[in-house]
Amino acid sequence: MNNIKQLGEQFARILNGKAEIKQNGCSVSLKRSFNVLIQGRPSDSVLPVGISFESLDVNGNALNLGEITLLEQEIPHFMRSVVEQGLIVSALHNHWIFTQPNLMYIHIQSIEPPLTFARRVAAAFTTLTSLPIHETN
Repeated sequence: MNNIKQLGEQFARILNGKAEIKQNGCSVSLKRSFNVLIQGRPSDSVLPVGISFESLDVNGNALNLGEITLLEQEIPHFMRSVVEQGLIVSALHNHWIFTQPNLMYIHIQSIEPPLTFARRVAAAFTTLTSLPIHETN
């Protein structure tokens, strides 16, 4: 568990977030910081960014998962970045209708060392109009 804790803290540091350590892995919750309306009402609860790893094997590889909220115009550059880095895009879809601006959610995944995944995701974040920020509860 101590190894997961250290790995999780490094993972979170790369992503500029805070690690939530679990028995089998770690997750980092971030959010996007732009104004969104749903049906004309302000909302900031629809802007999550979740990056995690779990099922670490003896070789140091884990199942790495991410869900990132994107503005429609960010999709081409972000998707190109993750695909060029060898990550799998498993879904691109909306969650909400009647949003202003239009939001999409991309799901990415890989099996590799978690820190490698975190570095790839952090590199892809640089294509966004604003970096995801630490989510404060």
